Amino acid sequence: MSIFLTESDRVIVQGMTGSEGRKHTRRMISAGTRIVAGVNPRKAGTTVAFEVEPTGPGAAAVSAGTVEVPVHGTVAEARQATGAEVSVVFVPPAFAKGAVIEAVDAGMRLVVVITEGIPVADATEFRAYAAAKGTRIIGPNCPGIISPGRSNVGITPPDITGPGPIGLVSKSGTLTYQLMHELSDLGFTTCIGIGGDPVVGTTHIDALQAFEADPDTRLVVMIGEIGGDAEERAAAYIREHMTTPVVGYVAGFTAPEGKTMGHAGAIVSGSAGTAEAKKEALEAAGVKVGRTPSQTAQIARELYGLTTGGAA
Repeated sequence: MSIFLTESDRVIVQGMTGSEGRKHTRRMISAGTRIVAGVNPRKAGTTVAFEVEPTGPGAAAVSAGTVEVPVHGTVAEARQATGAEVSVVFVPPAFAKGAVIEAVDAGMRLVVVITEGIPVADATEFRAYAAAKGTRIIGPNCPGIISPGRSNVGITPPDITGPGPIGLVSKSGTLTYQLMHELSDLGFTTCIGIGGDPVVGTTHIDALQAFEADPDTRLVVMIGEIGGDAEERAAAYIREHMTTPVVGYVAGFTAPEGKTMGHAGAIVSGSAGTAEAKKEALEAAGVKVGRTPSQTAQIARELYGLTTGGAA
């Protein structure tokens, strides 16, 4: 199984006609994602041609050649024409809030917001709006979500790993890719990059809850980073609710105090939000925490072997 995303989901791309939208739409189609439409009010009624080369474990469902994807003027029109319930957003920061709200109003079940640099006030507004309407947001400023061999919505390279028993939730896009590679011998049910901004639509806890309910996810890798208290809250949730083993990593053990590191939310003040404090909270909840990505992967491999009664 996978969480939040399946191979049957039809996906539209808001911003498909821009350079980033085009590049990643081609990659998503090549990975087997069912991209059924793009949205651009100025180019409604046109189509965009993508030269597709099957890539990754979903390649068997893809034929090489040219794929024509229609462009609609609004998300509502695209959904009515295609039955899509998932949207991925590649629009510039100034227009992202409007794009997300439009997708929510059209009844999208899942909206993946790749755009970085969205003002916190805008993200706060569209997250609350989506929650009230029952739409799940992943992001912003994230790589998206991939269920290897099934579907890939976002910018995650589809050929890093294949399907398997591990669930992955991460604040960091780069570390998502690294842990996928480090554990490619095991494979993943779903990998979610939730984004590193101060306000995100899907939290570590949301993902942990879904992985706990998924019978095919046998172990979860959770990647956090300095700043905020999301990892401490996740630790409390793990302690109270998780039976699925969790392995953790916190980026930023060597980060200097008061300096923003990569993400808008990755900043510490005094002892609050430090990697060491987060590590202690997670370990107190029974989570084994690595100090490097490679060590984290090794811990995960060893723990998986123990929980399944054999070598990983």
